[in-house]
Amino acid sequence: MNLFKFISISILFCCWSAVNAQKVTIDTHQEGVKFDHFWSKSVGAGRANEALRAGWLEQLEQVQENCGFEYVRFHGLFHDDMFPIVEEKGELKYNWQYIDDVFDRMLDLKVKPFVELAFLPSSMAAENSKTVFWWKANITPTDGTFEQWHLLVKAFTEHCVARYGIDEVSTWYFEVWNEPNLYPLFWDGTKSQYFELYKQSVLAIKAVNSSLRVGGPSTSNFVPDTRFDGEVTNDKASDEVFSSKDINSLQWHGVWIEDFLNYCKKENLPVDFVSTHPYPTDYAFNPETGKGKGLTRYANSTKEDLEWLNATIAKSAYPNAEIHLTEWNTSPSSRDGMHDRLPAAAYIVKTNLDCIGLTNSLAFWTFTDIFEEKGGAASIFHGGFGMINYQGLVKPSYHAYKMLHELGDEKLFKNDFLFISKDSKDKNITALAYNYPQEYLNAVPYGTDKRENGTSKKIDFTLTDLKPGAMFKIETLDKDHGNIHDFWEDMGKPEPPTREEIKVMNAYANALKTEFVYADARGNISINRELKPWSLVLIKQVQ
Repeated sequence: MNLFKFISISILFCCWSAVNAQKVTIDTHQEGVKFDHFWSKSVGAGRANEALRAGWLEQLEQVQENCGFEYVRFHGLFHDDMFPIVEEKGELKYNWQYIDDVFDRMLDLKVKPFVELAFLPSSMAAENSKTVFWWKANITPTDGTFEQWHLLVKAFTEHCVARYGIDEVSTWYFEVWNEPNLYPLFWDGTKSQYFELYKQSVLAIKAVNSSLRVGGPSTSNFVPDTRFDGEVTNDKASDEVFSSKDINSLQWHGVWIEDFLNYCKKENLPVDFVSTHPYPTDYAFNPETGKGKGLTRYANSTKEDLEWLNATIAKSAYPNAEIHLTEWNTSPSSRDGMHDRLPAAAYIVKTNLDCIGLTNSLAFWTFTDIFEEKGGAASIFHGGFGMINYQGLVKPSYHAYKMLHELGDEKLFKNDFLFISKDSKDKNITALAYNYPQEYLNAVPYGTDKRENGTSKKIDFTLTDLKPGAMFKIETLDKDHGNIHDFWEDMGKPEPPTREEIKVMNAYANALKTEFVYADARGNISINRELKPWSLVLIKQVQ
């Protein structure tokens, strides 16, 4: 084979008509526009105690190495199963051994904690505290909770600084609670009580060292109504949303964000970052019961939410606050079948590339199906949040993040289905093409709908001024390559799979379609092909 001869590659044409491609020519010597890999900043997990398991740690190591995640966030740091407070001879004492074990192992894997300060140890919760999840996290405060909480958070922070050093801990983030607006699901208290919890948290942490970063309010996804305007949730205020003919025409806004920023200004409290969870659904939507079916927002909703959030923060007393979206996925249900399927990958890539420059992080919830909010699941593919299932099988969402991580740090070109980048250090070119079919823009994929149909798209671009013979590796994720859920179905849905079946599935899940093409003698290369619906194609210079 002549290395200086362009190798044309074609793929099977879909039976649907393709969108005509815009022919693009990119001079690879041009200066690109720098951008951050905010998608690799942080990722979510279930609860702290799960981080003590070998499988959890192995999968964290895998996603750190291949997807580049720098931080991980999880619930339950102060839950009783982490034993932050123990009783010895009738006296309550702080105990950090379990937390140290988790943090030590994470840091050894080059992952920092995005610290979620939650939930209440039994000793400072109400006597008959409400709980959440099967592991019964305490969520009901008492009048004495806030003083005790202040002391706990301060002692914990002092311990972290003493153990890891201020230079290290000052790179962490401390987020106060999780979705306190969802009364009484995650916080059996009022809005004002949460604000007091934030006050005591930030005062405690800043008393240790003012450089430490604290934020909130860690609220749930955006809404188009007034259900969260009061001190506790008013579900009746959302009734009209269920009857709306077009939820995308409604005015969606963040929850508690403005009240939180105003409160902190009034109390002269620092806000280093604002956090919230912009799932592209209305929280009232329940895929299990069918209630609220159709309340899945359109594919551009996350970008719109971020634009609202940027504008809100810009006009507040904290215009320089970072933005961290500490949970995000196609839906907030850990039993949504779409989390296992191919369309989720195209949605992940589209949304992240569309949101460049709008946030400091967009944390995928979660990296693993070793996740027990609803307890253990009977099926190996049950719609779990994770990009890797319990058996270690990677899903299409994993490939989406791996491909995003492969991009350079300078943008050369972007349209609705093609992103071309350059690495500022080695000058290599990487392009990522994706097909989120235009027929499905009005609603983010959810449930068990395979959605394998749709309009194909064509990419047609030429890269110039490359080194003659430069080699590019092309990897394709589509319904026939790397799509583990469909492969498992074709195997007859073995439940549970044997060890040999897991090996076979693991090989399939990781085996994307792989091809190589080369620049011609002039240093030019042209890529002209059709993208199947929901497919991803990574075109990476490797030599």
